[in-house]
Amino acid sequence: MPYTYDDQNIFAKILRGEIPNDTVLETEHSLAFRDIRPQAPVHVLVIPRGSYVCYDHFAQDASDAEILDYTRAIGRVCEMEGVADGGFRLIANAGEAGVQEVPHLHVHILAGRPLGRMLERG
Repeated sequence: MPYTYDDQNIFAKILRGEIPNDTVLETEHSLAFRDIRPQAPVHVLVIPRGSYVCYDHFAQDASDAEILDYTRAIGRVCEMEGVADGGFRLIANAGEAGVQEVPHLHVHILAGRPLGRMLERG
């Protein structure tokens, strides 16, 4: 599937420094920052610096260095936020049916309270 990246999305603007963020971690290929509308006591977004629309785009087209850095950045944020012991949820939405709101790969790290079931039957 060909992916078309919109360089005017909010995360692209954050990466260019046009919009401020509450940075948690910066690496060569990744940026982690607190969500502006947190859904849990801990709610951190982790994005790659590259122009990837969703996870499958990233998995297919990112370099090994980008993939390693991004994966390790997620692990470091979990460690920094102390979420491993109590549990956490990692979410990456993709596309319209997945309710992806920003067309730039991002994962949500959510923790700090019971999060309930992920999906209800329906």
